[in-house]
Amino acid sequence: MRRASALSDVRVDLPAADLDHLRLPDLEALRRPFSTHKPRILILYGSLRQVSYSRLLAMEAKRLLEHFGAEVKVFDPSGLPLPDDAPVSHPKVQELRDLSAWSEGQVWVSPERHGTLTGIMKAQIDWIPLSVGAVRPTQGKTLAVMQVSGGSQSFNAVNAMRLLGRWMRMITIPNQSSVAKAYQEFDADGRMKPSSYYERVVDVCEELVKFTLLTRDISSYLTDRYSERKEAAVKGVNLKAM
Repeated sequence: MRRASALSDVRVDLPAADLDHLRLPDLEALRRPFSTHKPRILILYGSLRQVSYSRLLAMEAKRLLEHFGAEVKVFDPSGLPLPDDAPVSHPKVQELRDLSAWSEGQVWVSPERHGTLTGIMKAQIDWIPLSVGAVRPTQGKTLAVMQVSGGSQSFNAVNAMRLLGRWMRMITIPNQSSVAKAYQEFDADGRMKPSSYYERVVDVCEELVKFTLLTRDISSYLTDRYSERKEAAVKGVNLKAM
């Protein structure tokens, strides 16, 4: 049964729509009580170099996210096979998929290589399935994207990761971070120096925690779609007819 909505005072003729599956926005569904556990954030980074600035940026983000109250886990991509070059039972693949399922939000940090994200970063994303049966493992999770560059500031990698985040049905936050000449932005201990780049990283981490807290309890409602409700109903009828 469709709940009443304060937004339902206008009747519109929609002959192409199936009204049985066309639902009005439900204000009460958007006001569910907040969960009290720490937001669960997974960080992926896209380099295996001994001195990896994407890893250093990932660890800086981890500290900030923990300061903002999140529980954070960082996946080490070393040993992860190429997509389709190993079974899904491979230990590193299972580790990555389990962490993705555990998370309520993610941070993707990639160097820019050949004008886009690295193959190491893409391989991690490719190993996370878009769907497993009727379950979409990343749908409704929040996402923040960051990149490091060896030269001048660029947004190629973060733009590419935004596209991938949309494809994975994630809620990608508006803010993002791109650190130019990353080799100048970290000290000998691997800590990020004070700068406008660091301030943007702080902004991104703060915003990610806020968006995760705001959406994690209602992500299933936010991603409930008319087309999928209609398709499920048709499949249900067909199954009953068999």
